[in-house]
Amino acid sequence: RTTDFNWRRYLPRAKSKRGCRGKRGGSPASFIEGRVSLANRPLEVADRSVPGHWEADLMMFSKYGQAVLTVHERTSRLLLGIRLASKVARGVARHLVGFFATLPQELRQSVTFDNGTEFAGHLALHRLSIATFFCDPHAPWQKGGIENAIGRMRRFIPRKTDLVTLSTARFRQFIAAYNNTPRKCL
Repeated sequence: RTTDFNWRRYLPRAKSKRGCRGKRGGSPASFIEGRVSLANRPLEVADRSVPGHWEADLMMFSKYGQAVLTVHERTSRLLLGIRLASKVARGVARHLVGFFATLPQELRQSVTFDNGTEFAGHLALHRLSIATFFCDPHAPWQKGGIENAIGRMRRFIPRKTDLVTLSTARFRQFIAAYNNTPRKCL
């Protein structure tokens, strides 16, 4: 047996063990005003039969303050992303409103978030008649589509990437490569 685990770098997620690494601290869910649980989401969202239901999350990087806001459509698996200057709730809400304001009403029915405080400004989406839902605390797998999408995007943009050195054209190429990858589910 060897204690050299360098082989794990070649795995898609670059870790050798499965599962959670443990939980520390409480959930920031209490800081989110007007939070609606995922249990109250309509059943049509769960079976992915109707387009217009989205999942959103932040793709974080090792350099402090760098993040990419990613939005994932549950039926078509379309991924949209934008680089953020900071993950302040007001700025994230502004970018989300910008994303969804250009879409027709049929394609912007609901958005599911995790309990990060960066999504505390979700009430701004209610002006666009978009319902917002939140996962249970410490249960990000309840919005598995976006988690899978971020995991796939990590193959192109690893956590150690410095977003300052990544050009906008190259970033858009990575998003297009994800969106144009053939998948069995589609």
